[in-house]
Amino acid sequence: MQRWRGLEDIPEAAFFGPGGRSVVTIGSYDGVHRGHQLIIGRAVRRARELGVPAVVVTFDPHPSEVVRPGSHPPLLAPHHRRAELMAELGVDAVLILPFTKEFSQLPPSEFVVKVLVDKLRAQVVVEGPNFRFGHKAAGNVETLGELGRTYDYEVEIVDLYERGAAGGGEPFSSTLTRKLVADGDVAGAMEVLGRPHRVEGIVVRGAQRGRELGYPTANLETLPHTAIPSDGVYAGWLTADGEVMPAAISVGTNPQFDGTERTVEAYAIDRVGLDLYGLHVAVDFLAFLRGQEKFDSVEALLERMAIDVKRARELVEAHDGGQQP
Repeated sequence: MQRWRGLEDIPEAAFFGPGGRSVVTIGSYDGVHRGHQLIIGRAVRRARELGVPAVVVTFDPHPSEVVRPGSHPPLLAPHHRRAELMAELGVDAVLILPFTKEFSQLPPSEFVVKVLVDKLRAQVVVEGPNFRFGHKAAGNVETLGELGRTYDYEVEIVDLYERGAAGGGEPFSSTLTRKLVADGDVAGAMEVLGRPHRVEGIVVRGAQRGRELGYPTANLETLPHTAIPSDGVYAGWLTADGEVMPAAISVGTNPQFDGTERTVEAYAIDRVGLDLYGLHVAVDFLAFLRGQEKFDSVEALLERMAIDVKRARELVEAHDGGQQP
């Protein structure tokens, strides 16, 4: 899959094949959750039927940060992770448009001409029913359809609103997923995403108390704006250097030792001698075990940590033989 950063990065006509057209879908697609997967999947199927590439257009930074500075939402997945997930769905190219103040002021018609017509040669545009675009979100799916009749592309609308137990039956969305993650309901988030919620970062040196206690942890310096679950202990996986390891994960300030800085730490269960410092790793959350606590003594903490690790091991092993979904 190709990744393009800006309109000038789009290759010449050769990429678009003999027909010179494409199927396009546009959106932030943070998390690439199950609703997003319906839209992207439809775009890929239409592209295969027509024999043209499927292209996803997304933005960086999140449009809200430009339109309303300081309002950047917690991110469910960084752009490189979204691209990986889109590639798994069969997308041929991802175009990441730098979202600037000037870009935000493009009227809908100019956005269509500049991006969909002149650069991507769109034959079909696939969107959800609430898609908005252009200056002050003035364009909607009706606008997109009207412009399509002028500029010779079709518009297909896909109902992305799946529901499940997560959020009490609320339609699946990035907003719902962020709330579930913030509440520590990682099982609910997994239902919406179709996979565990992931947090990534570089392993840095912390206070190294875990090592002293017999539970050495990978302390993550997380990426900016990452959606991090609420404080507590979780079961999940730690992925480093391509190896996926069952893990007990701690999120919080470490009140046992009067910590103040919020951290994400993962203990690779039953692994000895791991040296992960400086590596980019991923932590995937399977289940919430308990909230953050301060114990009466270090001994009481160690007893509880042994229980946490045992429970985390059991949950991971019970989940599809320990494999990530």
